[in-house]
This record gives sequence, structure tokens and C-alpha cells, in this order.
Amino acid sequence: MSEIERKGAFYLGREYALQAEKITDRPVLYPARHLTTHAVLLGMTGSGKTGLGLILLEEALLQGIPIIAIDPKGDVTNLLLTFPSLSPEAFEPWVDAERAQRKGLTVQQAAEQAATLWRNGLGDWGIGPDRLARLREGSEMILYTPGSKAGVPVNVLHRFDPPALDWETHEETLRERIQGLVSALLSLVGREADPLQSPEHVLLSLIVEHVWRSGQGLDLPTLIRLIQQPPVRQVGVFDLESFLPEKERMSLARALNNIFASPGFEVWREGTPLEIGPMLRTEDGRPRANLFYLPHLDDTERHFFVTLLLEAVRDWMAAQPGTSDLRAILYFDEVFGFFPPHPANPPTKQPLLALIKQGRAAGLGVVLATQNPVDLDYKGLSNAGTWAIGTLRTERDKDRVLEGLEGATRAAGAGFDRASLDKAITGLKSRVFLLHDIRADRPVFFHTRWAMSYLRGPLTRAQVRQLVGAPMRERPSAAAPTSAAPPSPPAPASEMPTVSTLPTLPSSVPQIFLPAADTFEWALRQHEERTGREVVVRSKRLVYQPRLLAVGTVYLEDERKGVRHQETVARLVEPPPPPAPVNWEEGEVDLDPDDLSHEPVGEGEYLPVPAHMARATAYKRWTRAFSEYLYRNVRLTIWHNPALKLYGKVGETRLDFRRRCEKVARERRDEEVAKAKKKMDKRMQRLQEKLRREQRELEEDQAELEARKREELLTLGESALGFLTGRRSRVLSTASRKHRLTKQAEADVRESEEAIKNLEAQLKALAEEWQEEVEEINDRWAATLEEIEVVEVSPRRRDVVVDYCGLAWVPEWVVETEDGGQVRLAAWGEG
Repeated sequence: MSEIERKGAFYLGREYALQAEKITDRPVLYPARHLTTHAVLLGMTGSGKTGLGLILLEEALLQGIPIIAIDPKGDVTNLLLTFPSLSPEAFEPWVDAERAQRKGLTVQQAAEQAATLWRNGLGDWGIGPDRLARLREGSEMILYTPGSKAGVPVNVLHRFDPPALDWETHEETLRERIQGLVSALLSLVGREADPLQSPEHVLLSLIVEHVWRSGQGLDLPTLIRLIQQPPVRQVGVFDLESFLPEKERMSLARALNNIFASPGFEVWREGTPLEIGPMLRTEDGRPRANLFYLPHLDDTERHFFVTLLLEAVRDWMAAQPGTSDLRAILYFDEVFGFFPPHPANPPTKQPLLALIKQGRAAGLGVVLATQNPVDLDYKGLSNAGTWAIGTLRTERDKDRVLEGLEGATRAAGAGFDRASLDKAITGLKSRVFLLHDIRADRPVFFHTRWAMSYLRGPLTRAQVRQLVGAPMRERPSAAAPTSAAPPSPPAPASEMPTVSTLPTLPSSVPQIFLPAADTFEWALRQHEERTGREVVVRSKRLVYQPRLLAVGTVYLEDERKGVRHQETVARLVEPPPPPAPVNWEEGEVDLDPDDLSHEPVGEGEYLPVPAHMARATAYKRWTRAFSEYLYRNVRLTIWHNPALKLYGKVGETRLDFRRRCEKVARERRDEEVAKAKKKMDKRMQRLQEKLRREQRELEEDQAELEARKREELLTLGESALGFLTGRRSRVLSTASRKHRLTKQAEADVRESEEAIKNLEAQLKALAEEWQEEVEEINDRWAATLEEIEVVEVSPRRRDVVVDYCGLAWVPEWVVETEDGGQVRLAAWGEG
């Protein structure tokens, strides 16, 4: 066994000599069981925090430990990009084409560079293809997309069903589950979710408990009806109307009904049930990495789902026997906004806090990662035993991290040298972290190893669909009956009866024709090049297929962000019969309105129109559904720098936005420096004026002293003469007075010299203060350049316009080949 392989240990990297700035030969092998006291990964953008998190997950899977990963930004999806072959062909679909173009490379060249980089990088860290193969073959990775069919959808509504638990024995557990369920539901409609202060939360909890105690099933329609007519007449000492008036209950019911009635909400009822136990391992015992991809959800939907997920983990944890080993990992890639400090209390906070406090006994390791250290509830993290700290953005971030680390260390009864750690974590390089494990002898600085996963950055929903592919999306749910026969595929167009004349439809059904833009010869050549097989044609015919075409325009405007943009969205789909909804995620097309026609172009045959597509009411329903889809899904993302209060332009790259930020920051820095210099100049001038005044006084005092000394010498001469003439008494008195005046003049000179020295010291200190102030201003404005984030611009309902929603006739070449086969060739450009 190599030095990087040890049972029950995670190979994170090698120790790093901070003074020499050099990676040593000593591997960092982190004991897996230490993770039962949880971990916190901290570091700004570019620190290598994401890579460290993926390395930890890779090692967990290699050690047979299952994972529940919450991925708000889309970075954790890179865990699926592991290529044991390390070939350019494996990397090619995932390289950033735009970045390659900026570097003057083709996609193929960029893929070759990436493959070479990963092959060499892994080799430098002692990792070969066999380890990658063990990771892929020894585990299963599933990418869930709650509220979407891009990946594997998640059925969350079964959480409303009453658990099979006895109320007398499990009353506390059941009420905790109800609290989490109600908090999640209220967050979805934007309502206050405080379990103790919110009347809506209290009433909903009473309703759910009433239904569950009666053993009845509960779904959203039932809940909405019970909100309007609750099964209780009194809440505490108040009657129902005083506690929550009918008008407010109706408002809540209407808000929930709007969510329930939304076509997009159907997806939340489909897919794999949100039950943690069956998710953790495959039937043959391999660990699963369950990745929950959330970037497509808005904030309310994210809090809704994450709350239910954490409650599901909490239910699983409560059913586990005690252990000292690591049984599973809950990984939260960016916890910003989900676990904020007091007094903020989102619905996700309490279940996450419960998992941190109680997870150790059940063998659950909670790992929280963030690039926003200031937004963490460090009091809640006093149980965290492992801290990995990378490059931090500001002194404020560093102070908050040290405060949290000190609390966790002292809670564990260990010593804490704040000054030494403060100095040590200042100016850490990328991929260098301080590993502070309360169970270890000492903190260790280490450099992360090369990740086996290809770190290509966050994946879009389209890339998720490409990555997951049909086999994973169609993975049967745990509750689906295994004996059900698969549905028969639809008959191909060539096997369905056609007619030579356009089918007659009601005049209220809108119809449009897509052009046969591709000639038969061109379509045939494209097919032969794509398949590598020659087609010998016996006959051909042009067949028009009925499809649903929906085209909409979304106007995205935000005066504060300087956005005025419109986006056209088109979908060409084969709608399923009612009541099944149309999946608007599919069928994306790029249309030129000038190419569309209300009459067929050329001769052709027509497939029959399904009955559900021949009704005008269906298109009205689809129009509403498409409008709702556009309203909930079309978003415009732009760059934002909150420190500079600057927003990006539509289509602006991050590099161009940063350059604008640099220009603005430089101008504002210069303005601040100019204002500060004006104030400093006034202070300098006051001190310099005092100095000049003291210098003049010194000259006067020195002249006075010289005069006093001359007078004293004359007086001494007179004294000698007085002794000879017998006037001793008067002479002594005069000499004594002259001597005192000389001493007083000497004192005045010393006082002026000391005042001048003091003023010169003040001027020097003021100059040093000015230098420090300039440096602080420069550092502060330089730090603003790192605070670049992405913000979304969402449309208002009135900004969504459905331009067309009707039947579209789509042309296709149907070819009979000499060998008796059939080939279908797209005749329209988007095919």
C-alpha cells in the first residue's frame, strides 16, 4: 500500500513549509472518524476551497462513505467529471469554449491541454488512472435537480404524509418534523417562519398535527382547505378569529394555492422520494454521492427545499444506532444565507444546528464551506472540530474566523494561540490551508493535492442535462412498482398514416408552417457524414408533423441595475395528452419569424393531428402554462460589485466588468485620497505654523539670554569696583538679580527647544499616519475588486408576453432505402 493509501484516512495533500514557501514530502492523511465532530472550510474566491471540498468528497467515496451534498452554485457537479482514461476526448465536451477562444485555441486543443494538465498534475501527487477507476467503479453518483427534470427530479411532497411512528413514543420527533415542514412551506410563500411568534406557523402546525394524529393522508389541496376551515376553534386562550382572522387565513390559502396551481410545481411531485436511507447506498452496497443541484431555484425555493432536505437527514439520523465511526457526510458547498448569525433565523438554520449538535452520535459528519466567513453563526459552530482556513478577503473576515475558531477550540478544552494563528493565516497562497483539528497534536499548513475531478467551474442546467443523460433522469423512484411494464414508444412518423391534404381544424386553432430549409440532398449528406454510412435511396417524401410551438418575449428591466433587455424564448414540443403538463425545459429552438409561414411551402404529406391538439381550449391552457414558465424561469444574470454599488452590462464578461470596477475604484480612491490629503494638509499646516512660532520664540529667547549674560558680566565688574568703594550691600543685590534673570532666560530657551522638538516629532508621526492612511485607503479599495458576485434580474408578470402559442407543422424527409429500411431526415434547420 502506498503512502497515500491508508484505511480510514483521507489523502488531502502534503504539508507546506510556510517560511520556505515549499511543499514537503509529508502527506496529510486526515482520519475519517474525526469528521464526526464536523468541519468548516473557509476561503475567498480563488483560495482553492472548492477544490478542497471535492477532494474531501472523492476521498470519502474511496473510503466507502456515502454523501449528501447541497450545491447552491453548481460547483459540486464537477465531482461527476472524473475521467479514468484522461484522454482529450473525455475532456472535450466540458472545456470552456469561450475561454479557449480567448486563448486562441480550438476546443480540441483546449481539451488536449486539459488532459495533459490533469495527467501531469495527478502524477505529481502520486495518483494514477487506477485510483480514478476505483472512484468511478466503487461508487455511484446521482445528480438531483429539485423542481426540474434537467437531472433526477425529487419528490418532496410525500413529506406531507404522516410518518409510521407512534405519537406516544415519538411525540417530540414528530413535532420537530412538523415544525420543519411548516417552516419550509411558509418560506416558499415568503411568510415569517418563526415557530413561536408567527400565528400562521402555529396554526399550520396545529392543522398538520391534527391530521397526522387522525392517521389521515395530507396533501396541499387538503391543507389549503383546512386553512380556510381549520379543524380547531380555539388556539391557546384565543378564539380562532382573534388569533388569525379569516381574511388573513384566506390570504395564506391563496398564496399556497398560487404555488400549487403553478404548472412548474408539478415537478416537485415527481421523481425520487426525499428519503435519505435508500439514497445512501446501492443494492450491492456501494456508497452513493447524492448531489442536489440548486442554482436554477430562486431564494425562496432553495430555502424550501434545503429545509425539507435537512429535516429528512434529521429523520434518518434519529433512527440510527450510536457509533463512533463516520457513517455519512452532509456537505454544504456554500452555506451563505442558510446559517447566518443571530438575530437572522431562516427556516434552514434550526435543522442545520440540530444536525451539528446531534450528528456525532449517529456518525454524521457535517461539512460547511463558504467564501463569506462574516455571515456564519460561529456560536452554532462551537462543536466543529476541524477547520480548514485558506486565503481570506479582508481583516474583518480573518477576525471573524479567528473568533469562531477560538470558540470551537475552547469548547473542546484545548489551548488557543490567537496571535500566532493570526500571523500565520495572513497572506496564504492559493491551495494552501491551515488545518486545525482539535484531535491532532498541532495545526498543520498543507497544500491540497490535485483533484481527480475536472474543475471546470459551475455547470448550467443545459450542461447538467447533458451530463446526466436520459438513463439517470429516468431512474425509477424507490416507490415505483418494479413490475410495471414500460410504456410503448410512439410509432415513428414513417409508420403512421398520412394524408395529402392539410387536416381540417377549427379556425380558433392557430397554425403555422416551418420551412423546409434543408434540401433533401443537404440533409442526406449531413446524415451520411454523421453516421459514416452511405444511404441508397429508393424513394423519399416530405412529411409534416404537428407540434406545439410557443414563442414568448420576456422584458427584463431594472432601473436601479441599469438593465433594459428583452429575451425571446421559443419551444417546439410534442405535448402529452392532458392532464400531463408540457415539459417546457425541452424543445428549445432558435426561430427567425420571417421564416414562418401561414401556408405550406411546397407539396407534402401530413400526419393526423392528435385529438388533444385539435382543441382551441388546449392552446389557451398551454399559453397560460408557457407564460408561467417564462415568468418563473427566464432570468438575466449580470455581475454586481456591492462594495462599489456597480452593476454589469448585459453580456459583459467578468474580465470587462472587473476592468470597469478597477477604473471606478481607482477614481473613488483618488477622490478619497484627495479629501483625506486636504484634511491632513490642514493638520500639517497648523503644526508647521506652531513650529515656526516656536522657532521665532526660540530666536527671541536666545537673544534675550545673550543680553542677560552680557548684563551679568557688566554687573560682575561693577561688583568688583563696589567692593573697593565700600558699596558691598547694593552691589550684591544687583548681581543676584541679574543672575536670576539669566537663569530665567536659559529656562525659556530650553522650553522653546523642547517645544520645537515635540512639534517636529508630531510632524514626523503625522507623516507616518498619512502614509498608513493612504495604504489603508489603497487596500480597502483594492479589496472591493474581489467582491464581484452574480445577481439575477427577474421579470414582472406584465413583462412576459406570449407572442405565439399554437400548432406548428414541422417538415421531415422520410426515406425508403434499397434494403427495405427507413431513414428520417430533418428538413427544418433546427432538426
